[in-house]
Amino acid sequence: MKRDSVLSLVGIAKKADRIASGEFQTETAVKSQRARLVIISLESSGNTRKKFRNMCSFYQIPAYLYGSREELGAASGSELKAVLAVTDDGLAKAVEKQLVLQGAERVDTGDSDGRKERM
Repeated sequence: MKRDSVLSLVGIAKKADRIASGEFQTETAVKSQRARLVIISLESSGNTRKKFRNMCSFYQIPAYLYGSREELGAASGSELKAVLAVTDDGLAKAVEKQLVLQGAERVDTGDSDGRKERM
């Protein structure tokens, strides 16, 4: 079985301490504008999806629906995670590239390219 490149990169980000996992940590990372990419589990509730879609839209952070809660949890070093954020620019770009290649659904955040000038 081929190893999932998105989850592999999330694991690398975890080892580099460049992810925020779980709803609270992800929300904090997005609101403090440390998050560069948000991944929401395909199994997450409609309320969770709406919350992070709206938040990522406001802060202009790209967000994708991808993987199960178990897969995201395992990649981030815990059991179950509905949402996580990558906080490193380079890793976020690499993860986003793999998400696009694998056909992950981008959460409509209302911006053109999903990026915001950061000061």
